[in-house]
Amino acid sequence: MPLYEYECSTCGNRFEVIQKFSDDPLKNCRKCDGEVERLISSPAIQFKGTGWYVTDYAKKDSPGEKDKSGAPEPSPKNPDKKSTHPKKSTDKPPAKPKKS
Repeated sequence: MPLYEYECSTCGNRFEVIQKFSDDPLKNCRKCDGEVERLISSPAIQFKGTGWYVTDYAKKDSPGEKDKSGAPEPSPKNPDKKSTHPKKSTDKPPAKPKKS
């Protein structure tokens, strides 16, 4: 339930009341029975974690981190490594050494 803050226009007393959204606002001060006005106050919300600031979105991936999608980064092509693809039926088998 929300916490509402009221201020009396007669005595200046400020007080808080927990009320339902559907409850009618208070009309009288608890101290002097004068007329009260409901005040607008800031909500008590705290955002935790990343992604709440513009700077979080502007950050580039640092080395060793995955991208936001969770997919691994593509590895650079290395010509020194052998292909890991299976052989095709048209590939010739390696030549056998000749007997002497």
